[in-house]
Amino acid sequence: MATSPSGRARRGSLARPVNARMYRGTWLLVGLPLLAAAFSVGRAVPLPAPTVPPTFDGEAAIELARDFSLTNPDRAPGSPGALGAVRWVSDKFALYGFRVRRQLVQTELPDRGRVTLTNLFAVAPGPAAESPVIVVMAHRDDAGAGRGANDNASGTSALIELARPYARAEGGPGGSVSPAHTLVFLSTDGGAFGGAGAAAFADHPAYRDRIVAVVNLDTIGGPGSPRLELAGDEPRSPSTILVESAAERVLAATGSEPRRPRALWQLVDLAFPFSLYEQAPFVGRGIPAITLTTANERPPPAFEDSAIPSPERLEEVGRAAQSLLSSLDEGLQLSSGSRPYLYFGPRIVAGWAVALVLSAMLVPFLAAAVDLFARLRRRRIRLGPALRSYRSRLAFWLFVGGLFAVFGLLGAWPTGAARPIGPEVDAARHLPIAALGTLAALAAVAWLVPRERLLPRRPPHAEEELAGYTAALLALAVLSLVVAATNPFGLLFLLPSLHAWLWLPQVRDRPVWVRLGVLLVGFAGPVLLVGSFAARLELGAGAAWYVATLVSVGYIEPLTVAIVLAWAAAAAQLAALSVHRYAPYPSAQERPPRGPIRELVRAVVLGLRARRRAPEEEARASHG
Repeated sequence: MATSPSGRARRGSLARPVNARMYRGTWLLVGLPLLAAAFSVGRAVPLPAPTVPPTFDGEAAIELARDFSLTNPDRAPGSPGALGAVRWVSDKFALYGFRVRRQLVQTELPDRGRVTLTNLFAVAPGPAAESPVIVVMAHRDDAGAGRGANDNASGTSALIELARPYARAEGGPGGSVSPAHTLVFLSTDGGAFGGAGAAAFADHPAYRDRIVAVVNLDTIGGPGSPRLELAGDEPRSPSTILVESAAERVLAATGSEPRRPRALWQLVDLAFPFSLYEQAPFVGRGIPAITLTTANERPPPAFEDSAIPSPERLEEVGRAAQSLLSSLDEGLQLSSGSRPYLYFGPRIVAGWAVALVLSAMLVPFLAAAVDLFARLRRRRIRLGPALRSYRSRLAFWLFVGGLFAVFGLLGAWPTGAARPIGPEVDAARHLPIAALGTLAALAAVAWLVPRERLLPRRPPHAEEELAGYTAALLALAVLSLVVAATNPFGLLFLLPSLHAWLWLPQVRDRPVWVRLGVLLVGFAGPVLLVGSFAARLELGAGAAWYVATLVSVGYIEPLTVAIVLAWAAAAAQLAALSVHRYAPYPSAQERPPRGPIRELVRAVVLGLRARRRAPEEEARASHG
């Protein structure tokens, strides 16, 4: 081993192959994006308060919520109770003279099968035929396990009460307000099943290109303080004007600022777009939308949602919603569109600046990884066997992913529309133990095929180990570029792996606890993602299975799954290296004459023959 006069291994030697000086130096390049992010910090200006004070009647809304939840306790999509809920909402809108319109949507829901969703909406037209549209909505369905008095009879009753002042716009009696925009009061179906009805309305051909703002009312009569839900189906955020206007109206109505997701969770939502609330499909389509709620990120369990909502809280949030609607209607022309932002209270950081910082944080890793590859080339160390070892591991993980897809086609996993699954749905709560066990058994058998080529037959040379590390790091470099090109916020989950595992070649001669410690640090990204589901949705140990259900219904796209499997293959190779169980892919001279599949078949056949011959040999021995 080449050493310096101090006795330490020389830079660039096999013991210190990573160029630490280059790695540290390139971190200086991250300073410029950080400076740009600092200059992008701003403060959104809310719309002015409405000129007319809110007239929302909390007592009337409570009576509506009580009547709705008692007469229609089971409103699960496709159930007889869902038809009763449709009639109830239609009748209430009709009392104010609205002509109720319907949108029927065929979809498949977990645990419900193929159902027809019914979106109901009443329209208060604006001054022109093509006036911009503001949508106020609330889902009326529930999961069928409770009365849904708060989730979402409270939002449905508030929706009807908010529509009352605009009744004259449709020729009904009692109204007094003519809106400057077209107002759509939307009662959606499938809200308890990932917002399937809201997603369908977001694509409604008559409105999708005219909607400039959406206000969703969900579980607004609970004991918790009001909260704003912002996440979308894509890495976008609602308009800053809409968010700050909502915050100001809630502050005026309740005397306190509404809760919002912490900055870290907002970044997680941009890196992995997800929300159980119905603003998500609109934000994902570039339409500014927010949800007003008193619940946490997971709606209350059905068995806890039987009491009538709080009259005081329902009136406070109802007045805030009415003031927000008036501000939006009286305000300047709103532009349809949404871009990513991070909200720190009233201050905001532009999403492009955050994405730029995350992308710049790739540079030190990429520079060091490319330099490591160049060192191997200069030393004429062969990388081919290490790449083929990674290829074998990748093939195995892709095979496991294919098995998961096949099991899904056979009905082993939940199926449905590509929407988030409600945590209360049985498919999300109950693990299919038998199917998962079968999948694990088949994966273990499949591992026998590449295992034959990946088992160490001899202690690998230092050059071969270094090539193994380099091949895995190069694979991670390619994955990082793919993630940066598709969703740069997703680098949040990948960067810990890149910057921790880069140093595994440097510590490969250290004690095993050091090597395993560095290896485990690289799993911080996946742990953050699964942990966010465990904590925010109160899923605990079931968070990993919940993420798997998002894959089975198609909410997580195949490209994302492929990236995760390729990352797992690199992690497996680095883990084998860390515990000194790595072997380069054997050459033709080192491989046995039969391939792994033929060898496995031969072993099975010989085993069966041996079992058949055993009784005959025992019989001969007894007669002999």
